[in-house]
Amino acid sequence: MTRLNLTLLLALLVSALYLVNIQYESRRLFTDLDKAISDAHKLDLEAERLQLEQRAQAAPLRVEKLAKDQLQMRPATPAITHYTSYSEPSASPAQRNIAGRTP
Repeated sequence: MTRLNLTLLLALLVSALYLVNIQYESRRLFTDLDKAISDAHKLDLEAERLQLEQRAQAAPLRVEKLAKDQLQMRPATPAITHYTSYSEPSASPAQRNIAGRTP
């Protein structure tokens, strides 16, 4: 009978230690999960801030101001526009014969 009591006492102690270990691990995992969720939220906020900043940097008025100030660019007007014309090169007599035309 004493042997049975000792065996049961040992089993009780082992299961109690196992239960404490499982609870500790569960709490640790929960805090890791909570920290990961918090980090994800911070990253989402940072991504939104960066997208807003990117839109602000690409605003048409800002781009135009930078083009004028830093690149010394100016708007195109008819007075400074250069037009070019494209004319087809004249075909040689051999090419005209191939196309079905006579010289």
